[in-house]
Amino acid sequence: MNTNREHLCDVLVIGSGAAGLSLALRVAERAKVIVLSKGPRSEGATYYAQGGIAAVFDETDSIESHVNDTNIAGGGICEQDTVQFIAENAKECVQWLIDGGVPFDRVETAKDEKPRYHLTREGGHSHRRILHAADATGMAMQTTLQDNVNNHPNIEIFERYNALDLITEDKVGGDKNKVVGAYIWNRNQEHVETVRAKFVVLATGGASKVYQYTSNPDVSSGDGIAMAWRSGCRVANLEFNQFHPTCLFHPDARNFLLTEALRGEGAYLKRPDGTRFMPDFDEREELAPRDVVARAIDFEMKRLGADCMYLDISHKPEEFIVKHFPTIHMRLQDLGIDMTKEPIPIVPAAHYTCGGVMVDKSGKTDLEQLYAIGEVSYTGLHGANRMASNSLLECVVYAWAAANDILAKFDDATLVNGLPAWDESQVCCSDEEVIIQHNWHELRLFMWDYMGIVRTDKRLERALRRIQMLQQETHEYYSNFRVSNNLLELRNLLQVAELMVRCAMQRKESRGLHYTLDYPDMLENSGPTVLSPQDEAPTV
Repeated sequence: MNTNREHLCDVLVIGSGAAGLSLALRVAERAKVIVLSKGPRSEGATYYAQGGIAAVFDETDSIESHVNDTNIAGGGICEQDTVQFIAENAKECVQWLIDGGVPFDRVETAKDEKPRYHLTREGGHSHRRILHAADATGMAMQTTLQDNVNNHPNIEIFERYNALDLITEDKVGGDKNKVVGAYIWNRNQEHVETVRAKFVVLATGGASKVYQYTSNPDVSSGDGIAMAWRSGCRVANLEFNQFHPTCLFHPDARNFLLTEALRGEGAYLKRPDGTRFMPDFDEREELAPRDVVARAIDFEMKRLGADCMYLDISHKPEEFIVKHFPTIHMRLQDLGIDMTKEPIPIVPAAHYTCGGVMVDKSGKTDLEQLYAIGEVSYTGLHGANRMASNSLLECVVYAWAAANDILAKFDDATLVNGLPAWDESQVCCSDEEVIIQHNWHELRLFMWDYMGIVRTDKRLERALRRIQMLQQETHEYYSNFRVSNNLLELRNLLQVAELMVRCAMQRKESRGLHYTLDYPDMLENSGPTVLSPQDEAPTV
């Protein structure tokens, strides 16, 4: 049964993490906002972010230093104006979080002194500039933003709703380059509804679920990137998939991240025999950028035939460890590991999608009235490798910038007349869900093997052939059966996997997170890898 229910709002925000909720709060004084959350509203990458958010709060630090560190970590292809823009607006946007109640850790001061924040240091940073809430910064941000959203009368959150596809104005006789709403799938009642909106904001996060091993929650399936591409938006730099070097290696906690702040506070990376190996790879040792550290771990695991390497902070005082890393300490204790006395088994895992939907400095995409903010977007901040704790920063700065642009255009924007209802009259319920599960597992396995930390032309060609075969099967399935969460995610993951591999095939060098044995050196002149839907026949 199809109810053809239609919702109306001024701003539709697809995604309920730091980027989406920040933007919703910033526009809600003037706008009616609907926020879509694919699962429970807290179930996104923000909630699980441990490290912190980077901003210049220390008098000995500088915006120029933040910019320089970001450029170095980004392998020389960051967009300079974007890096400057974000670093300059970092403190103001973080202060907005503080004013909203985010409880960043403070250092003790006299009663008449201004509050000062405890700043930590992470890989790639030359100064201590990471504000944090112990080792659960993302949780503190997410819960505070949620509380503020819950108390706002102009914001409504739809939990357990998937966005299927964007709706452009040509569906009602207008401009194909203008977004006027979206089809959404109500997972609670299992039917498709429509949303008419003056503005649509993609804040869907990244696509690390395309890999077998990931630190991300299950919702990170590249939905916004895939939807934007199908609607006509360009994407860039999707070959740069960041693998976090230190994900816990344990059968009962496959995606538990061990924050980079551990290494910032003195933890060592060790082989199974207890010897350190990072000094053999980089003069920055454990504080080298993530791409360097992940490749070093991968190399040592393959060289030794080891299942994992180890992260060891047990040489620090127990009181220090428990105070700075209470969440990690408790979680590891539950799994039978005492980090104050023994090393922690770790492996690299897919963690962050550095590329995405191309946007300008207001978060605007190639389509009118469509914005993309946070990990779903390509702003140029991260270049070939994201520096630690710049991701939450990008979320809040671009939420601010996009909100300003939406509010500036608000009075001139109008809702279109009724949108066409979703037609599922020609489809039926499937009794072959096992096909989706099989294809999903196959995709994640070969992406790990062929499009992982180390690549070759042959591996990429194999990956692309298999993706195209699975796309054909999935398209046929999508055309004949009613939608489901797994089907929607598989369709999107396959689309983003294809774009990732095609970006990787275009980059004939090794730079940052893209390392290929066929082109081990960096080119003298390089820039972003851009793909455009206008340059090819439509993909399924």
